[in-house]
Amino acid sequence: MAIRPTPEPERDRRTPVLVLAGLPGRAADGVDRAARLLGTEPGTVVVRHDLSELREGVVRRSVQADGRETVSVLELAHGCVSCTLRADLLPYLCLLAERDSVRRIVLALDPAFEAEAVCQAITDVVVTGVVGRVDGPAGRSVRIDAVLTGLDARDWLADATGDETLADRGHATADDERTVAQLAVGQVEFADALIVFDGGAELHDRLRTCAVLARLAPQSPTAFVTTPEALDAEELNRLLRLIPETARRGAPFDPHAPLLRGQPPLDSDSGVTLMEFATDRPFHPDRLHSAIDVLLDGVVSVRGRVWLATQPAEVVWLESAGGGLRVGGAGKWLAAMSSEELAEVDPERRLMASLRWHENFGDRHTSLVILVADADPEEIRHALHWALVDDDELRQVRFAPERVALWQDPFGDQHEEPCDSTKSTPVSGDGTSRNNER
Repeated sequence: MAIRPTPEPERDRRTPVLVLAGLPGRAADGVDRAARLLGTEPGTVVVRHDLSELREGVVRRSVQADGRETVSVLELAHGCVSCTLRADLLPYLCLLAERDSVRRIVLALDPAFEAEAVCQAITDVVVTGVVGRVDGPAGRSVRIDAVLTGLDARDWLADATGDETLADRGHATADDERTVAQLAVGQVEFADALIVFDGGAELHDRLRTCAVLARLAPQSPTAFVTTPEALDAEELNRLLRLIPETARRGAPFDPHAPLLRGQPPLDSDSGVTLMEFATDRPFHPDRLHSAIDVLLDGVVSVRGRVWLATQPAEVVWLESAGGGLRVGGAGKWLAAMSSEELAEVDPERRLMASLRWHENFGDRHTSLVILVADADPEEIRHALHWALVDDDELRQVRFAPERVALWQDPFGDQHEEPCDSTKSTPVSGDGTSRNNER
């Protein structure tokens, strides 16, 4: 009997995209330096969008290729980050991908862009009207090769634990309520590799920053460089080669996946501690709302799933960075799903749920990972335990859900913010997200 050779997997012919991110200041200068170094390689095109005049509805797009740089001035009817993304960046990626001469695209993101939002938009947002291309997400034409974040060791930790908004710093429009901390933490957490510019940083700040990075991005290889000017092409390419095969490379985070990724250190270092809070008892929503301030002072980040007694069907997703908090939805608990919905659930999630299944409450639980910088972990743990339902309330949750539904729930009303979400939205449409922000 003839043995048929195993066919080789089809090669991914999409154009690779390298995303560079960093906060305003020395980190952004480092992003610019890295982009220029990468732009000298044949077939690489560097794309930047300058959003400093976004309040006036003006965006400047610069393109570096073959040793030349061209600048285009774009005028937007509605000057916002999401509109820039939908109206220009995504279609332009599709255009570049059609050119045989383009082997790689480097996106040097303006600090107002969030790398995770850009990568999600590449995957999900339908791009229309590109001549010669069938309408569809840019992800059909390009793929995220890596996300690289630069940060300044002198002030990154202060930014990551603060509550100043981008608008306060003059880096966003007045209606943009995102905080600097949300960008600082998000850029690092989403990165596949990090460059830390540590020249001039106090030893104490450097050690604490390293301790936070080891827990926030444990799988990301890190290069330490004194200044942006000291970064060279050899060091940059060495760092990119160190990115592990298991890196996210733009993949979205699954809210039902394990929260501790990459085996981060669980011991305390320089006052920095990564703590877990897990329970099979729901929160009383009003008491949780009262206790929430313990998560916003001296804490770098919080992320996890929450079971609210008043929302028995919904997985509530809570995440914070510094003084900014977001509360949203992450779908249903398995115990609240129909058989048809269960059939669509990832088998790994179902397996993990079966290991902790409760005979009365199913897979409902709370699981939070809290990265503490200056706060007292025991004080946080005590406040969260206080916010859980007591034994009498738990009996009501089980036997009198109609009474529980009457409890005050500050997390029950979600407000809408236009132009803040890009998922599953046509380029010509209006995005919408639903968050509770504190």
